[in-house]
Parts: sequence; structure tokens; C-alpha cells
Amino acid sequence: MVWMQKWRNNRLFSPFVIELLIIMFVVEFVKGALLLTILPVYMKTTLGASTFIIGWTLAAQYIGDNVLRTPVGWIIDKLGYRTTMLTGVLLTFVSVILIATSSQNIWMIVGCALLGFGTAPLWPCVITGTTEVAGDDGKATIMSVVYMAWLSGVGLGPVAINFFVGENNYSSGFRLLIGCMTVVVLVALMLPRKNGVVRTDGEGRAEKALVSNRASTIPLGERVKTYLSEVRRSMSVSPLLFPAMFMQTFALGILTPILTLYAKEVLKLTSFQYSMFLIAGGAVTVIFLVPMGKLVDRLGIRPFFIAGCMLSASALLLFTFAKSMMLLYALVAVLGAGYAFIIPSWNALIASAIPPEKRGAVWGFFLTIEGLGMIVGPIVSGKLWDVYGYHAPFLMSGLVLVLLLVLQMFISIPKKGVVR
Repeated sequence: MVWMQKWRNNRLFSPFVIELLIIMFVVEFVKGALLLTILPVYMKTTLGASTFIIGWTLAAQYIGDNVLRTPVGWIIDKLGYRTTMLTGVLLTFVSVILIATSSQNIWMIVGCALLGFGTAPLWPCVITGTTEVAGDDGKATIMSVVYMAWLSGVGLGPVAINFFVGENNYSSGFRLLIGCMTVVVLVALMLPRKNGVVRTDGEGRAEKALVSNRASTIPLGERVKTYLSEVRRSMSVSPLLFPAMFMQTFALGILTPILTLYAKEVLKLTSFQYSMFLIAGGAVTVIFLVPMGKLVDRLGIRPFFIAGCMLSASALLLFTFAKSMMLLYALVAVLGAGYAFIIPSWNALIASAIPPEKRGAVWGFFLTIEGLGMIVGPIVSGKLWDVYGYHAPFLMSGLVLVLLLVLQMFISIPKKGVVR
């Protein structure tokens, strides 16, 4: 029975954290299936859209997501998780239905924008709640767990949906995604209310993130301005960190609209082969995320970040020049390993720059900057593909990571990713 008590007291297994991780996984499953597998090929082959239009469609999702991220962080601090998250998942539910029933490009763009609005609360809610529960010493570890849930959803979504969609059976895929969103709504209903967090060991921190101060008589706009001003004064970060945030997600955003197109249009992979293609990279990343998070907590940030950028940049620069499938699978695995190094080290660095008492709003602000990369990346990628061919987006993504590798040399990075 001792092990049961330890399990119950483990911060990573508290009901609150598990609920957030389930929502993270399922929503990212739906997003991954839509953005990485269904929409690029569906819009290209069925709707006849150009790659540039596809890029704008995917960018619309990130625009919607990004517009609300900073205010969502403030709302979380004031209203709590349940109301914020439930509203978001309901909007996401509606967006999936709209995308599933639309046949015109404009409505696909509107649906993706609505998907972005709905998923905007996801990262601020999950990151704020889980890092509060984990405490300072376990920050990189809990971030690795969060990213493992994220990557598992993003990776499993495109893989699993292939078995439902096949070559062109999109209706089955859309029905699966609607069912998934039904599950998410039910889980969101179980999240604690503003004052209803049950304490376990360490969960007093979670309650601190959920309980807000009594409403002020100061006008709302003035309170928001004062709040963000306090956040700005309490942060001490290198100005170079902000372009680095953009570059890190810009490199990833470039790949979003063209990865499936490259696999289906250039490599001529079947749905099963494409699933194996995704597994080769995603499984490596998921397997190494938690061990890398523990090593970052123990040994420091910079060595792992440098190694990750070098591995990922090398894989991307060589990717479209590989002639054999075995070499392609190897490069995908190297890319996955590179991101397993980058993700925990990068997020430990970001976490070290955040004042604990303003965690919700600052995470929202930082994620807004990172989200700009995911907006611009797909648009640039689509244009590069249409004008210069399929090599250009992969080369651009790799070169951005090389530039990020150089830029990090001029950013002050703490030895360990812990907020003091």
C-alpha cells in the first residue's frame, strides 16, 4: 500500500494534471490529423487549392490561436481553468464540424481560424497548471511530460487518421475527429472550478494558479495594462531571446503545410508508408523527451540545445537530397532526436525567465511571440514551394536552425532551467 500512497502523492499523477494532459493529447491528436494529414492533401486534390492557399489556411489556425494567447493567460489567472478551457474546447468542436462540412476554400480558412481561437487556451492552461504543480526543481521534467502528451497527440493523429481516411475516404476521418472532441468536452467538464482544486502533495501551487484576487473597481483595460506592466518589470531576459523564440517556431512552421505534400506528391508514399514515415521521427522524439528533460534539470541547458539544433539542421538540409527510403527514414529519426534535445532545453530556458507570480500571463505573452513563427512559417513555406520547388522550404527551415544555433551563443543561459 506504500507504493499506492506514493503514486497518489506524485505530482505527475494528480487528477488535475492528468485531466490537463488528456485534453492536451486529444486536442493535439485532432489538430495533428487535420493540419498534417487531412487538410494539405484534401485541399490540394479535392478542392484544387494552391500550396500558397494551403499555407494561408494553416496560418489562419495559428493566427486565431495567437491573437488570444496573451489575453487568455490573463483570463486564466483571473477566472480559472474550467471556464477558460471549456469555452475553448466548445469552439474547437464547432470548428471541426465546420471544416468537415465545408467544400470551399474560404470556409476552410474560417474553420481553421475558429480552430485557432478554440485551442488558444490549451497551452497557457496546461503549462501554467502543470508547472505550478511540479515546482521549481521539476520544471524541465514536467515540461517534457507535457510535450510528450503534445507530441504523442500530434504524432498519433496523422498516423491513426490514415487508417480511416485511406486514399480519399475523408468522411470517416471527420467522424473520428468529432468523436474525439466529444471526449475532450466531457473531460473539460471535470476540471476544477476557480476555488475547487483538491490538494495533494504540491497541489497548493496549482490552487495558487487557479484562485484569483477579488475583482477590482479599476476599469478592465486599466487593470490589464497595469498587470502587463508589472510582468514587464519583473522579467529580466536578453532582448535576443525574443527573435530566438520566433525563429524556433518559424523553422517548425515552415514544415507544416508541405510535409504531407512532399510525402504524397513527391515521394508518392501510400497512407501506410506515410504513417511509418511519421512514426520514424515522432517515436524517437517521444521516447527521449522525458530522459532529456531529467538530464537538462541535472546537467544544464546549453549543451542539449546546441546538440539538438545541430542534429535537426543537418537532417533538414540533407532531407530532400536523399535518394533512398532507408536514408530518408534515418534522417527523419535524426530530426526527431534533435527535437527531443531542443524541446526540454528550450522550454527550461523560457521557464527560467518567468516570474512565478505572473506565470499565466507571461506564458501567454511568450507563446504569442512563438506563435508568430507558426503564422509566418506556413505562408512563407507555401510560396517557396510554388515558386522555387520542394527543396526550398526544407533548406529554409534548416538554415533558420543554423542561425538560431549562432544566436544562442549571445544569449545568457542559466546552467539549469530552474526559476529561482
